[in-house]
Amino acid sequence: MRSFPFSALRFCAAVTLFAVNLTAAGEPLSIQWEKNMLRISGPNIPGDYVNVWYLEAFCRSHSTHQAWDKTTISHKTELISATPNKILLRTTVEPSIVLEHEITSSPDSVDFKVTAKNTGTSFVDIQWFQPCMRVDRFTGKKQNDYIENSFIFTKDGLRKLIDLPREEEAIYKGGQVYVPAGIPVEDVNPRPISKVQPANGLIGCFSADNKQLLAMAWDQTQELFQGVIVCLHNDPRIGGLKPGETRSLRGKIYILPNDPDLLLKRYQSDFQKGK
Repeated sequence: MRSFPFSALRFCAAVTLFAVNLTAAGEPLSIQWEKNMLRISGPNIPGDYVNVWYLEAFCRSHSTHQAWDKTTISHKTELISATPNKILLRTTVEPSIVLEHEITSSPDSVDFKVTAKNTGTSFVDIQWFQPCMRVDRFTGKKQNDYIENSFIFTKDGLRKLIDLPREEEAIYKGGQVYVPAGIPVEDVNPRPISKVQPANGLIGCFSADNKQLLAMAWDQTQELFQGVIVCLHNDPRIGGLKPGETRSLRGKIYILPNDPDLLLKRYQSDFQKGK
């Protein structure tokens, strides 16, 4: 084996560190929002961009066994301000809920900060909402096979959805709901509910070339959901709001190299400090 002088090794280490820092200091992802669709763009994103239906729905309790139109609550989102790296939105949800959204981007992630306030005089049964992340372009897959590239974390670590047992019976067929510990099973999507319990709030997929991964997480999760339009959800939990009550939520979308250990470390740093 050829040996190198200490100074040469130190130089190589410095070059490597410089390269890592240069990568970390790259240009932030570009974000834009129009007609309830958030688009995340970047030169190295498989498929060129990722669309997120932001926001698809706000939901009441007792949703699992009732028609979807009885679960959803009328809402409207408006753009307050926008730059390529920061977007402010305001959502009004009947009868008296106001949500303020701050969405910002970095070179490999998009951050969500949301405050939800009940401005009325009565309790509002607003339990959860749905950001719907479209993954068809990223995975290169279609409805019948994108679970081959999709994953959650269980007690056994990262598991592809194709390798997990699936349920079929529900009011609405198709898709799969993964319910975290502590969430009422009567208050989730009326799609088939998996017997597999997620170990954390991450849900994601691998790119078509298997070189990158895309994942979503929130600090408060009602459900993880593999949907029916080539989409993946981490649906954040509000849990109902009393008169005058305000709650804050944080979310994140990661676009990283295909390194599940790196993803898990980032998630733990962002959401599990002190737990």
